[in-house]
Parts: sequence; structure tokens; C-alpha cells
Amino acid sequence: MRSHKEGLRVSHVAQEVANASVSSNFRLKRKARLLARRENIALNRALDRIASTEGFQSWGQLASFHHRSRPEAAIFSSLKPGEMLLLAARPGQGKTVLGLQLLSQATAQGFNSVFLSSEFSDDDVQETLVQTGIGRQRSTEIEIELSDTLCADMIIKRLSGTPEGSIAVVDYLQVLDQRRVAPELPDQLAALRKLADTSRVRLVFLSQIHRSYDPSKKSLPDVSDIRLPNPVDLSVFDKGCFLHNGEMTLCSL
Repeated sequence: MRSHKEGLRVSHVAQEVANASVSSNFRLKRKARLLARRENIALNRALDRIASTEGFQSWGQLASFHHRSRPEAAIFSSLKPGEMLLLAARPGQGKTVLGLQLLSQATAQGFNSVFLSSEFSDDDVQETLVQTGIGRQRSTEIEIELSDTLCADMIIKRLSGTPEGSIAVVDYLQVLDQRRVAPELPDQLAALRKLADTSRVRLVFLSQIHRSYDPSKKSLPDVSDIRLPNPVDLSVFDKGCFLHNGEMTLCSL
């Protein structure tokens, strides 16, 4: 069995591009969400207003301007077939949006993409896709699998026969540990690790950050801040991506 620590060198250029894009994109989206709530207006109107403060006529124009420096492009280019990524943040920091953007990035490059969730409805997913600028045509290319029984067995069956290089985003890691009838989380992750190794599918797991994380002590969470009801060896993952307050880090685990 190969060591998951071998050859894991995230491009410094890709990371710098991603971090710069987050500063000029995620932070603006966060401002727009706050504006929408504060003034009780639609998110698309709030996005356009925020874009106007940056000198653009609309959010779509701003998004187009930043197309080449999108964080999802940098992350996807660093995530090789067969690798597993942990994408973690506190609620409201943009991890689900970034996960969906990764799927859109994959479809744009001709790869199959699947979003698996027990939390979202189909309408929720489609609305989020459209509001993040992905567009309805691109959003229909992302396969959406919603299930109340999200677990490793279900994921493996769903991805069986998926072409090499495809990507799946699982929403979210801790859900796999909630069903008493499912195997323990370490066993499920071992099975998913085998799936990634043998099928060469990219697997991305959204993850919660423990409420004890204190941004006044460190600007970004790390792997030690992952919320784990039961002990799990997270070295099964190849890479980690951590978000907070419009900033991001991409690292090897």
C-alpha cells in the first residue's frame, strides 16, 4: 500500500493564486450575504451592489474578471486523481459553495462530478449553484445525489464505474458517523480510501470545525480543529483546505 504522504507538494503558485482570489472573491461574497440579511434584499441584488463598489457594473462582470484566479481552479489543479481532500470551515464561511465550485470546475474540464448530501434539497443545491455564478446550464452537468442514508457503502455504490479523474463532494464528513447501523468512521474512511486508490476518483469531504476554534488565537483553523465525535486518523486524507473570514489555506496532511 502506498504512503499517502509521498509526493504531496502543493504548488506555492497555486496556493498564492487561491489565497489572492479568496481575498477578492470570498470576502466580497460574505459582504453581500451580510448586506442581503441587513437590508432584506435578494442575494443577487446584494452581489451586484457589492460589485459596484469594486468598480464593476454587475457581479457577473466581476466574476468574469476574476475567472483566471478562482480558488477552485487552483485547488482542482492540485488535487490529483485518487486523492482525498478535507474541506473544512465553521458554518457560513463558504465551504459548501467552494465544494460546488470545484465540481463546476471539473465539468468545465470534461470530468464527471457528483455532489452527495443528506443535508441539502435539490432546490437548495440548484439555487446555490446559480447564485454563485455557475449558471443553470453548467449546474445541470453536476450530478446530485441526495440521501438520508449517506455512508461509505452508499458512496461506493454510487461511484462504481465512475471514470478515472472524476470528482465527488461529500456533504459532510461527520454525517458518516451519525448512523448507528453504519460501520465505524475509521472503517468507512478506509473503504473510501480504497475506492480512491483503485478507481482514481477524487474525493472531497466537507467538514465541520469544532466550536472551540478561536480565530483570535489563529486566523485559520487546521486539522487539529476538525470536529470529531469519535477518534479518527485523518492522515487518510491527502490534502486539507481550511477557510475562515475570507482567507484560505491549502496544505498536505
